[in-house]
Amino acid sequence: MDLRRGRQRAGKMGNGKSLSDQKTGSRFLPEEQAEVDRLFDALSSSEGGVAKGTFSLEALKSHVKEALPPAMVTRLYHGMGRVKPPGRTHGSFRSISREQFTAFLSQLLRGGCEEKGLMVMNMISAAEGPIKIRDVQKDLVASVIHVLTHRHELRGWIWRKSTVPPDSLQAMVAQLLSEMKFQDGHQFLGPQSLDQICDQAMIEEWVFHVPQVGVFLSVVIHRGLGLLASSFDLSTLVPECHVDQGGRFESILDVLSVIYLNAHLAAEHRHRWRLLFSTQLHGQSFSQLCSHITSQGPSLVVLEDRDGYVFGGFASCSWEVKPQFQGDNKCFLFSIAPRMATYSHTGYNNHFMYLNYGQQTMPNGLGMGGQHHYFGLWVAADFGKGHSKAKPACTTYNSPQLSAQEDFLFDKMEVWGLGNLLEEYEGKNKKSILDSNPDARSLLEISGRVRHSEGLREVPEDED
Repeated sequence: MDLRRGRQRAGKMGNGKSLSDQKTGSRFLPEEQAEVDRLFDALSSSEGGVAKGTFSLEALKSHVKEALPPAMVTRLYHGMGRVKPPGRTHGSFRSISREQFTAFLSQLLRGGCEEKGLMVMNMISAAEGPIKIRDVQKDLVASVIHVLTHRHELRGWIWRKSTVPPDSLQAMVAQLLSEMKFQDGHQFLGPQSLDQICDQAMIEEWVFHVPQVGVFLSVVIHRGLGLLASSFDLSTLVPECHVDQGGRFESILDVLSVIYLNAHLAAEHRHRWRLLFSTQLHGQSFSQLCSHITSQGPSLVVLEDRDGYVFGGFASCSWEVKPQFQGDNKCFLFSIAPRMATYSHTGYNNHFMYLNYGQQTMPNGLGMGGQHHYFGLWVAADFGKGHSKAKPACTTYNSPQLSAQEDFLFDKMEVWGLGNLLEEYEGKNKKSILDSNPDARSLLEISGRVRHSEGLREVPEDED
C-alpha cells in the first residue's frame, strides 16, 4: 500500500506539475460551499483598499479576533495566497480571491494527504527556498489549545490545568515530529534534527502517517475561523470530563496530554472519561483504589512520581481482584512527561494486567507488563511505592523505564473510566473486593484479621 502510494506520488512530482497548478475545485457539499461563500463574502466586504471580490490579511485578522494567535492567522493567509488560481503562474499575497480561499479550505479539510501536505507546505513557507524541520513545528499545537480555551470547549477540563505548560507543548511537538521520516530513511531524533531540510514528499508522508496533524488543522479552521463548526465532532478530540465530587479538581493530566491519550483509544472510549479514583480525593489507600476501579470497564491508570515523571497504562478490560494476569492485547503502557509515547503489545507474553490484594503467596498490588516482581509498571499494595523495570525493555510492551527511578515513590495517582459504564458492570461494582474475591476473604479470616469495612459498607439488594 505504502509502496504504491510512493510510486503515485513520485509520478505526480516527476511530471513537474504541482497540485496547485491543477484545476482548483471544491470538494464541499452544496450546503457547506454556501457557508464557505458566506464567510468569503463577509471577509471581502469588510474593508476597502483591496481588489473587488478579495480580502486582505487585516480583514482575516479582524474576523478571527482573539480566537487564534496572530502568527497562525498569518500562516493561514499565506497558505491561501500561495494557491495558484487557474490561468496564473503564481498566487497573490496582496489579497485572497474566492478561488484561492475555496481551494485552500477544500484541500486542507477534504483533500488527501498529497493535497493536505501541499497546503501545509504553503503555510510554513515563509519565503521561497528550502524548509527546515523547525519551520514545521511552529504554532499548530499551541493554536489548538488556544482556540479551544478561547471558545470554552475544553469539555470540563477547564477546571484542571487549562493552561498547558511549555514542556507539555514541546513533548507533543516532539512526538508528532518523531513520526517524520527523511529521504534517507532515518527519523527525527530531537533538537539535533531541527535544521534538517524537508520537502513536500516528506510532509505528505507525515500527514498520511500522523492523522492527528489533519485533526489539529481541522480544529484551527472549524473553531478558529468559525467555519463548518457543526461538521467537526469535538468529542473525538477532547473527551467530556466527569468528576462526581463537586468543587475544584486538578488532574495530573493537562488538556494536551488528555488529547494525546484520547487519540490512542478506540472510538467508543473517546467521548467521556469518568474519574474513578484519585489520591487527591480518596487518599493514599490501596483498598480504596481497588474498591473504586474494579468492575468499571476499560480505564486509564496515571501516576506522577516524585521526580515529576508522568506515566501509566491503558487497561482494555475491567479490573478484577484475582491472583492471575488478565486483560488482552489492546492494553498499552504510555509516558506523558518528560516525553509522550505509547508502547503496545509485543506478543511475547499475555501479562497485560494484574490486580491482587490480601494474599500471602502472590504479589499484592497493581501491575501491567513484564512478570511478577519485574513489572513494566507496578503499584505496590503498600501504597505510595512502585517500580518500572525494563532492562532493556518490558517484555510485554517493549516499553523503557517509565519512571525517573526504577523503584519510585509517588503521591499522585488517578484512574479514569472510559466511555459509558456498560450494564454488565453496573451490578458488579456495588460489591466490595472481598465480596468479588472469596479467596481474599478466606485468607483474611484465617489470619484472624478483622474486616474493618464490614459494618461500614452498604449491602447490595441481591445479597442475603
